[in-house]
Order: sequence, then C-alpha cells, then structure tokens
Amino acid sequence: MSVNNIDQVLAQMRVIKAQAMGNPELSAPGISSASFSNLLKHSIDSVNQTQIQASEMKQAFELGGKEVSLAEVMVAVQKSDISFEAMVQVRNKLIDAYKEVMNMPI
Repeated sequence: MSVNNIDQVLAQMRVIKAQAMGNPELSAPGISSASFSNLLKHSIDSVNQTQIQASEMKQAFELGGKEVSLAEVMVAVQKSDISFEAMVQVRNKLIDAYKEVMNMPI
C-alpha cells in the first residue's frame, strides 16, 4: 500500500470518527453527512437500477438487437443477481439486529 493510499484511508477514518462524535464540521469537503435511511434508500435504488438495466439488456438481446452481446447480458444479469442477494443479506442482518435490540432487557 502506498503512502497516498494510507493517507486517504486515515483521512476517511478521521471523517468517520468526526461524524460518529457528532462533529460534522470536521468532515472532509465534498462528503455530505447522510443518514442511515438515506444510505439504505440509495443502495436499494442502486440495486433496482441494476435490475432494470439487466432486464432491458435481456429484452434487447431477445429482440435481436445487434448492440448487445450475450456476454454483456449474462454479466449484467449476474451483477443484478449478486447485488440483490447482497441486499437481502443486509436486510436479514438488520432484522436480526432489530430483534436483538428488542429482546434486550431495559
């Protein structure tokens, strides 16, 4: 790992620490403070967009479009499947964490 990469990682860690401590003014420029719900919505929208793109590519290939190859279609479909599977795993972990918090004694 080069010195520049280490500096970037350290800068990101400082930003995360500042945000966790509630000091958004210490965050790096260009990085907006996003809430968890916004990050989750953005990731769900990204998975949805990937699935829409794969569906459009499949349809174009099935209709005989010359601009789309079988390899591109297969890669897009696999990418959408993997992203959806990852989203499902994150959802499952969130549900498990919620259940664990709800079962904590007060």
